[in-house]
Amino acid sequence: MTTLFSLGLGVGTQNSQGSWLEVFYPQPLHNPSEAVATAVAEVLGYQGGNQAIAFGTDEAAQLAGALEGIDEQLAKIAQSFTTSKRPLVATLLAEDSGPQSTPEAYLKLHLLSHRLVKPHGVDLSGIFAVLPNVAWTNQGAIDLSELPEKMLAARLAGEELEVSCVDKFPKMANYVVPTGVRIAHTARVRLGAYLGEGTTIMHEGFVNFNAGTEGPGMIEGRISAGVFVGKGSDLGGGCSTMGTLSGGGNIVISVGEGSLLGANAGIGIPLGDRCTVEAGLYITAGTRVALLDNTGSVVDTVKARDLAGQNDLLFRRNSVTGAVECKTNQTAIQLNEALHVHN
Repeated sequence: MTTLFSLGLGVGTQNSQGSWLEVFYPQPLHNPSEAVATAVAEVLGYQGGNQAIAFGTDEAAQLAGALEGIDEQLAKIAQSFTTSKRPLVATLLAEDSGPQSTPEAYLKLHLLSHRLVKPHGVDLSGIFAVLPNVAWTNQGAIDLSELPEKMLAARLAGEELEVSCVDKFPKMANYVVPTGVRIAHTARVRLGAYLGEGTTIMHEGFVNFNAGTEGPGMIEGRISAGVFVGKGSDLGGGCSTMGTLSGGGNIVISVGEGSLLGANAGIGIPLGDRCTVEAGLYITAGTRVALLDNTGSVVDTVKARDLAGQNDLLFRRNSVTGAVECKTNQTAIQLNEALHVHN
């Protein structure tokens, strides 16, 4: 019997040199059953390890037959592949290690957007090296070196080749639309985003890969790579979260449950539950924050990183002094004592 971390039967796009540009997996599997893994492995001659195995329509028919009675939905997908005019690939991952090929990378991005794993739930190290920069067009993915020829051919045929973007990541909605979500502008959500049930992404909202929301939540700001937003939390218009790709270093930024980032606010620290950052206030790890007690008196000043992950905090800027202040449902003295315990 064969045991796998992940498995996907995909149809994709290759350039004229046979290099993969992208792969679509209709039904990616996380920890597939041994019966499914063994059936696919036997048909394709899989010998172990992490492999992306190209196959043809004949093998697709064999896969359909082997999967009947084991996984009817996957068998149906394999049967549909028998009429494919596009290249087919089976990606079998024995372990969760950094992707070594484009099909491997796309399988892991699909796992995230299909909600089979949460952000930071799979190893994506080195993913940029195996994802080609692609022109995403109304005729599909096109290798950048082949784009001028394709543009000319389209014009000569009386058509227009529209390039919607040039990027390593496609928009998620062209591969999967999770149930129970609203996305006002699909180009602003990359494949590899995780959108929980009840999430609304407004027109100015953005969600990067390996990031997302537990849901429900209203997102009008930016969720950077690696950031996960807890259920019931909202991100106001123009606000931002500092990702590990853009200055956050190795700190994993997150937003707890029931929290709010006001319009044009931002965070460079993890927020706990039921926290609020007032509109226009950007808090970085080194921001000096005055702690207030229940009477509004300053009892201590700390760096924002010392407040990372704490619950029930309100961050605001004093309109007179300009100082960043923090109030809490606890007294500031009690909070300060707790901070010193953790130092």
